[in-house]
Amino acid sequence: MIPETRYLKTTDGVYIAYQTVGEGPIDLVWQFEWLGNVDAIWEYRPFAEWFRGLASFSRLILHDRRGTGASSRNVDPPNLETRVADLKAVLDAVGSERPVLGGALEGGAPNVLLAASTPDRVHSLVWWYPKPRTTQTPDYPFGSKAEVLERFLEAAVERWGTDAYEFGDIQGSGSKTEHVPWGRLTRQTATPDVAAEMVRIIIGETDVRGAMPAIAAPVLLLARERDRETLDYLASLLRQPRIRLFPGQDTLKIDEQPAVLDAIREFVGIEQPSPELDTVLSTVLFTDVVGSTQKQAAMGDRRWKGLIELHHATVREALKRWRGLESSTAGDGFYATFDGPARAIRCAIEIGKRVLDLGIEIRAGVHTGECQVMNGQISGITVSIGARVAAHAGPSEVLVSQTVKDLVAGSGLMFQEAGEHELKGVPDRWRLYRVVEA
Repeated sequence: MIPETRYLKTTDGVYIAYQTVGEGPIDLVWQFEWLGNVDAIWEYRPFAEWFRGLASFSRLILHDRRGTGASSRNVDPPNLETRVADLKAVLDAVGSERPVLGGALEGGAPNVLLAASTPDRVHSLVWWYPKPRTTQTPDYPFGSKAEVLERFLEAAVERWGTDAYEFGDIQGSGSKTEHVPWGRLTRQTATPDVAAEMVRIIIGETDVRGAMPAIAAPVLLLARERDRETLDYLASLLRQPRIRLFPGQDTLKIDEQPAVLDAIREFVGIEQPSPELDTVLSTVLFTDVVGSTQKQAAMGDRRWKGLIELHHATVREALKRWRGLESSTAGDGFYATFDGPARAIRCAIEIGKRVLDLGIEIRAGVHTGECQVMNGQISGITVSIGARVAAHAGPSEVLVSQTVKDLVAGSGLMFQEAGEHELKGVPDRWRLYRVVEA
C-alpha cells in the first residue's frame, strides 16, 4: 500500500509533497539522494522494501524536494539552504521535534547543514555512502573524477526519461539496482532541464565538509570495507562518528538492505524484536486418575470433590518442583508442558507415589515433539500423541515414547519395552516404554 501523500505550503508559496509511514518509536527522515517521487517510489520493489524496513522501527518521513516528484515543478531546483528550509517545514508539518536524519550519497548534505545549524532539532544522523562533495579536489582525493560531471550532464540531456539511464553506469561503478525501470522513475522525478540543473548544483558545487565539524549529534557512516580510508577521513571531521563497513568490492546496493537496516536500528537504540515463534520443541505430560468414575460413584459427589481437590494440590506442587507448566485441567486429568523430558518423567513418578496416600492411582504418558504455539498455548499433533500414550498406561504406570527414551539417555532413568501400539487418530504404530526407577 502507498502511504497517503499530503502537501504543505512554504512561506514562498511552493507546495512540498510529503508522507509519513510507521508508528515509531522514533522519527526518521530519509532524503531522496537523486531520484525520487513519494508516490512512485513505492512501485519499485528495492526502494519499497527499504522504506518499509525503515518504517518497521520508526515513523518514517519522506518528502520530494521542490522542482521534483509530486512537489511544485514550476520552480527552480533548490540550493542546499532552500532544501534545509523545506526540510524544517516538513518537520513542523508532521510535528517532529528531534528526528534521526537519514540519506544516501548527496542526500545526506541537507542533513549535515540542518544538524550543524540547528542542533536542538536533531537526534542523530545516518549517512549511507556519504558524499559531502562528489568530485575530487586536491584536498579531497576520494571524490569522482571531473569527467563524471560531464557524464551526468550528458545523461541528463540525452538519456533522461529512457531506460538507457542507469545510475551505476553513469557513475562508472558498474553497480546496478535490479527491478528499477530507470526511464519511468526519471520521468516521475523531473524533466531533463531540471535534472541537468540539479547535476550542476549537486555534483559541481555542493560541498558540506566545512559544516561537518559543527555537528554535535552522533553520525553513523555506512559503506564497504574498501571505503575504509574515505570513512576514516570523514570521521575525522565529526565529533561523534560511528563507522559500519560491509564486505564486498562494488558499491553498497540497496538490495543488501537487511544488514544495513540492522546497523541503523542498533545505532538509534531500537532493539530487534524477538521473533514470534510458530513452533517449539516441548515435552507434554498427561495424567489422570485410574477408575475415577467407579470411585466417584462409590464415594459420592461431595467426598469425591474433596479428594480431587487434594489430588489437584498434589499435582500442582509436583509441577512447581519440576518446573512444569499447567496447560489445562479437565475433571481428574492434567495436561502440562516441560522444557525437558527427564523432569517430566520425574514429576510423573512423584505424582504417582504421592497420590497413593490419597487412596488413588494415576496413569501418565510423556512425549516430546515439535508443538505449535497459538495464543501462548502449546498445541498440535505432539499434544495428541502425549494424550494417546497416557491412555495406554496402567495403574501407577508412566509410559513414554521412543523419542523421550532417546532424549533422556544418561539421566539414570530406566525403561522396559511396552510393545508397539496404535495411537488413536495418529498414523503408524508407536513403540512405547514403561519407566522403571533406577
